[in-house]
Amino acid sequence: MTTIAPKKEPERESVLVRRPGPEELHPSRTHRRRRALQLALAVAVPLVLLLWWQLAAAQGWIDDRVYPAPSTILSDGWDRAAAGDLWPDVWATLKRVLAGYALGTAAGYLLGLLMGSLSLVRAALEPLLDALYVVPKLALLPIFLNMFGLGEGPQIALVATTVFFFVWISTMSAVIAIPSGHRDAGRVFGASPWQMFRHVLLPASLPSVLVGARIAAGVAVLVIVASEQIAATNGLGHLIFDSRALFQNDVMFVGIVCVAVLGVLFSELIRLLGRLLTPWAPRDRGRGQS
Repeated sequence: MTTIAPKKEPERESVLVRRPGPEELHPSRTHRRRRALQLALAVAVPLVLLLWWQLAAAQGWIDDRVYPAPSTILSDGWDRAAAGDLWPDVWATLKRVLAGYALGTAAGYLLGLLMGSLSLVRAALEPLLDALYVVPKLALLPIFLNMFGLGEGPQIALVATTVFFFVWISTMSAVIAIPSGHRDAGRVFGASPWQMFRHVLLPASLPSVLVGARIAAGVAVLVIVASEQIAATNGLGHLIFDSRALFQNDVMFVGIVCVAVLGVLFSELIRLLGRLLTPWAPRDRGRGQS
C-alpha cells in the first residue's frame, strides 16, 4: 500500500518589531526630566539628613553640646563671617592650597609627559616614585619643617607633593595609552616635536590628565586641613582642631562646613576648566549620561 505524506505548510517567519520609546521619540524632554530628577535627589538627600539632625538635636536624641543643630552652626557661621573672624582662616587655607596645587600640577604634568614619552626615563624614575607614592604624605611634613622651617613653606610643599603624584600618574598613564597609530601618523606627516606635542600628545592625554587634576584638588584640601592642625597657627584646619580642644563644637562644625564648600567649589572649578579645554572629550555629567 502506498501512503501519501501530507504536505507540510510553509513555516511562518516571525518578525520582531521594536517600537521607539520615550528616549527616542522625545530625547530633549527625557533628558530634562532625568536631569530634574537627579537635581531633586541631589538636594533632597542632604536636606533630609539635615532635617533629621535638626530634629534629633531639638528632641534631645543627641547631645547638642557635642553635635550642635544645623541652625546653630549656620547662625554661628553667619555671625563669625559678619564679624570678619572667619575670612582670615579661609584665606590662609585657600592661599596654601592654590600655591601648592599650582606647583604640584606643573611638576606632575611635565614629569608625567616626559616619562610617558621616553621609556628610558620611565625605567629610571618609576621605581623611586612608586616607593615615594605609598608613603603617607603627612609623614613628610617633619622633613618639610626641617627644610623650610615654620611658616608657609611646609604647608605649600606638602600640598604640592600630594598633588604632584596624582597628576604625574594620570599624565604618564594617559601618554602611554595613546595609540601608536596616532604617533605614526604624526611622523608620516613630518611633525616636529612641538607639533607632535601640540596636535597628538596634548589633545589625546588632556582629558585623563584633568580627571587626575580634579581628584587632586579634593585631596589637596584634605591634606592642608591635617597639616594646619599640626604646624600652623591659622587656617581652617587650625580652626577645627583648636575649637575642638576648647570644646567649641559649633565653631568646629563651621570650619568643617567651610572645608566642604571649599573642596566642592575647587573641584567644580577644575571640572569647568576641563570642559572648556577639552570640548571634544566625553562629559562625566551631561547629555547621554544616565
